[in-house]
Amino acid sequence: MNHRCSPTKVGATQPKCTFVHLDKIFEEVKHALPVDQVVDFVYLAANSFALAHQSLCTAAFNQKSRGLVIEITDGTAEYNNKNYRLSLFYDLAKTSVIRMAWALAQELQPHQCTAVALTPGWLRSEIMLDHFGVSEANWQDATAKEPHFIISETPRYIGRAVARLAGDPDVARWNSQSLSSGQLAKVYGFTDLDGSQPDALRYICEVEAVGKPADATGYR
Repeated sequence: MNHRCSPTKVGATQPKCTFVHLDKIFEEVKHALPVDQVVDFVYLAANSFALAHQSLCTAAFNQKSRGLVIEITDGTAEYNNKNYRLSLFYDLAKTSVIRMAWALAQELQPHQCTAVALTPGWLRSEIMLDHFGVSEANWQDATAKEPHFIISETPRYIGRAVARLAGDPDVARWNSQSLSSGQLAKVYGFTDLDGSQPDALRYICEVEAVGKPADATGYR
């Protein structure tokens, strides 16, 4: 992350940082944003979850039945603890959601409610498809630009992970944990739309991060 700093006044010893670079979507896509907008980004990332908790948890308590809160974020706790996530503020926002799930789990457990954090792998969302100029029908054409896109997954994949968690009578075993779609696919046996089980985080660590050529064999 780069700062553009200027003195607050002539002779001042403390610089005033007026802009930072916030990474969005990819590391190479950078947008210069005023600091106050970046602070708002971090605040909204946490506040939106907190407001949802207030409503959903109240509803669960009123029904006096088993509840489940799933925080959707980017990266597992294990992965994020070892890897810098694009920029200070993006890293902070995504990591805070995982911690929020952990803390919420402690508070909800006495009420027979479960809270977890859940991340997709490399999500093949509409925005991502548009970025590469492809559609879901020909998404593999994007590997000509980004070979490691071969490990990507559809939004349905994480949706199926959510459905399995919601239907699991023993979901409390996951309480406070940070989970991934690829991890849960192995446990519950669901697949992506093409019948595969992408394990993107393991692929990123074992293939992409160490400079190996793109090859999803054994990872989906």
